[in-house]
Amino acid sequence: MTRVYLDYNATAPLRAEARAAMVAAMDVVGNPSSVHAEGRAAKGLVERARAQVAALVGCKTSQVIFTGSATEAAALVVAQKDQHGGVFAALPTEHDCFYDWSDHALSAIHAKDGTLCPDGAADLMNLAMKCARESTANELLTVFLLAHSAANSETGLMMPGGGTVSDNCVHTFNGSFSYSVVCDITQVAGKLPILYPSDKRASYMILSAHKLGGPKGVGALINFTAEDPQAILKGGGQEMGRRSGTENVIGIAGFGAAAEAAQRDLEAGVWDRVEKLRKILEKAIEDFSNETIFVGKSAKRLPNTSCFITPGWKGETQVMAMDLAGFAISAGSACSSGKVKASRVLAAMGFDEVEAASAVRVSMGPETTEDEVLAFAEAWAKQHEKFRARAA
Repeated sequence: MTRVYLDYNATAPLRAEARAAMVAAMDVVGNPSSVHAEGRAAKGLVERARAQVAALVGCKTSQVIFTGSATEAAALVVAQKDQHGGVFAALPTEHDCFYDWSDHALSAIHAKDGTLCPDGAADLMNLAMKCARESTANELLTVFLLAHSAANSETGLMMPGGGTVSDNCVHTFNGSFSYSVVCDITQVAGKLPILYPSDKRASYMILSAHKLGGPKGVGALINFTAEDPQAILKGGGQEMGRRSGTENVIGIAGFGAAAEAAQRDLEAGVWDRVEKLRKILEKAIEDFSNETIFVGKSAKRLPNTSCFITPGWKGETQVMAMDLAGFAISAGSACSSGKVKASRVLAAMGFDEVEAASAVRVSMGPETTEDEVLAFAEAWAKQHEKFRARAA
């Protein structure tokens, strides 16, 4: 049986360019902190990768800080707030790497249908002001940090601004406190251009290599502020003193090569074809089941992501059935896939417990074919018939 992989949002298959760069890096013996020729060769690989990641994100090379993961990058950002005794807030639809640190959970940005919530939750600046007022009675808060994702990994829903990181990430000052934003671009990077006016951008961004075809275990923090972050890992002062620990040269080399290849894909319009596959998939599923809900179908989403709910048919049951049929999909975030519980993201959007527990996510990539998508829809339909028969 030929397996079909449809879980790119969890991790993308390793790109050939990344594999080649990593194999070559294995023969570079030096420590990048050493000043001899071997060390300089290793340092050269790290700096080349830094430039490749910077080109994909659209920042200066000096603003790229390599970490062990996007999760570590998130922790490094939150630690900067702690240095100044400020408050950190995250939307309830944020990844756990931010949500679990949050001092103050804000309202959901998206409603059930993927449109913006009518209470004005999309206005992040107003949310920041509201959170600041609620967090300190005397309004003497000095630092306020807000986290949000450019796109949600479970639903694929984009933040306001479409495929760009723009006004909603403004780093500005207002009254007696500073307002900073950290934007999670993990799912957007490599799938959509990262665009923003130079004066309207996030204070920080985080991303991960394995989401765009690089290796697992390496990420990056993009620091747009004027100050270097204070390291939370103490030691040798690597990454210009911002993150101690000998650099993962092999992983970083793969990250850089994957970023460069992802940029070529963007320029070639590869993800436009993937978006067409998503539409084909959803039409096929819809033809089989008129009860299935496609989360945010009419809203702006990642081009490769479809999250759909068949009420009463548990997501983990669907995942196991499709796995046996030869298809890899997900129920919610991969980081939470081992936890049998309803999606916190969908619950925040207004779906009830049964609906939130009945969602699956199909996420495609450049290698996905129309035949694979149609084969999945057919296999899913057969399992759906069995579900309906059991429920009757």
